Amino acid sequence: MDWLSPENVVAVLTAALGLLATLGAIWYERRVPRRKRIGYRVQMDTAIGDNVRTGGANARLGLFDETPEMSDATLVLLRVENDGSQSISDADYTGRALHGLTAVFTGRTVRGLAVTAQAGADHLMEHFTPAAGLRYDGSTVYIPRVPLNRGQHYKLLVLLTGGAVGCEVTVSGGIQAGEVQPNRSTTPDDKPPLFSRPAKVLTALLTASVVTLAAMILLSGEDDPTPIECATGQLTVVGSTAFRPVAEELKEKYEDDCPGADISVNAHGSTAGIRELEAEGARSAKSAKKSPPLIALSDGPKSDGYPRLVEHRVAVSAYALVVNDGVRLRNLSLKDVRRLYRGEIRNWEQLGGPDQEVVLVSRGSSSGTRDTLQRRLLGGDFEIKASSNDCVRKDDARAPVIRCELDSTEQVIDAVGRIPGALGYSELRAATSLKGLHRLSLDGIQASTDDLARSDGYPYREIEYAYTYGQPPADSLASSFLAYARGSGQDVIRTHGHLPCATPEGLRACAELPDEKPGSDSAR
Repeated sequence: MDWLSPENVVAVLTAALGLLATLGAIWYERRVPRRKRIGYRVQMDTAIGDNVRTGGANARLGLFDETPEMSDATLVLLRVENDGSQSISDADYTGRALHGLTAVFTGRTVRGLAVTAQAGADHLMEHFTPAAGLRYDGSTVYIPRVPLNRGQHYKLLVLLTGGAVGCEVTVSGGIQAGEVQPNRSTTPDDKPPLFSRPAKVLTALLTASVVTLAAMILLSGEDDPTPIECATGQLTVVGSTAFRPVAEELKEKYEDDCPGADISVNAHGSTAGIRELEAEGARSAKSAKKSPPLIALSDGPKSDGYPRLVEHRVAVSAYALVVNDGVRLRNLSLKDVRRLYRGEIRNWEQLGGPDQEVVLVSRGSSSGTRDTLQRRLLGGDFEIKASSNDCVRKDDARAPVIRCELDSTEQVIDAVGRIPGALGYSELRAATSLKGLHRLSLDGIQASTDDLARSDGYPYREIEYAYTYGQPPADSLASSFLAYARGSGQDVIRTHGHLPCATPEGLRACAELPDEKPGSDSAR
């Protein structure tokens, strides 16, 4: 049986190991006791007298030299901390005595005591009072029931006499569901251990699982398995010229991955593509009674006049206003954009720019990019009537400004880059790093593919739709190509500066972007 192949067996066993490691960690956290823990360690044990065994030679001045009792004195700095995984309250100390812990300095007598708390934990000092049980007697220091959050600590500086440096120091006491033990941590004072022992074990097990799976994939010996979306036959993609670069690269990659598929991209504008799909679908419905092998890409939603077309949301696309480099402006308000396209501003000097006449380089009525401009930036208004065929001289002397219409995004960019005073619009990536023109910010917001997921971000953006006539069969090339775009083709869409709707952030953005329907075809 195929599923009993060595690769599958290794994959199942590796997955099971990872699952067991996770369950084991959960069980450990819930069932294993002693999760509350107080640790202690001696950070300093040094001689300050000249008659201390194993203390080493030392020189003394002042009180250390003048007080006979200090001849065999030692200083010990004892650190006590919560190095467990849970906080400790005063009620967690289980002894019946007033104090919570005892520190015994074997063979030495306690002569003095000072307590310090870490920075930011000054409130701990409220617990170190005789009334709370702080005292010393003989070789023992009695420590109050001090509540400690995870990682908190305090230190005891103890003055001792009568014993050698290095004599045993022990701290004891009862902790509910926990313990007190020596702390062998080597981390800096104010940092608790980064990983607990269970975390280290779990990390090692999961790392081993991932490495095993990666090695299995690399050594499997399979060369570029065919994607499960593959289908054969012929398909034509029409519509948006702004999205054409994406469609062409998707076509090439799909045909490489799926032998037997023949896809052609013939983009002449969003509206033109919608009309072609409607006409071809109607003919196919009469003759073959099935959806034609045709997909129409559209910058924005279709109008309500095409009820048989089924939408598939592909990506969120950003567009940009572009202006000739002779116009030094870098930002326009939406109010001024609307005045420009109404013909109210005839010279860039009116907006603080150079003394150059405004030239509007636009797209034809079938353009989805133009339609998006009218809906997203012009508030539903239309551009003024075209007045020039060559974008250089007026054919209508009564027109307030020169305005021409071109057939593609590439033509618009070329014209704006060479005509002084020209203003146009294009898909965002197409307007990047080109000579002779630059992009404009809108109301101070720079066009950016990074902000496409924000519902309140850059205004000149739109959903890229793919339309089919009815729902194509699941085994058709049209369905397969759309599935490929939503799956393996996401990287292609991202590379061209669009946000795929199939990603989590893209799904939200495609759902939240206002779905403003365009006007009728006759109005355009």
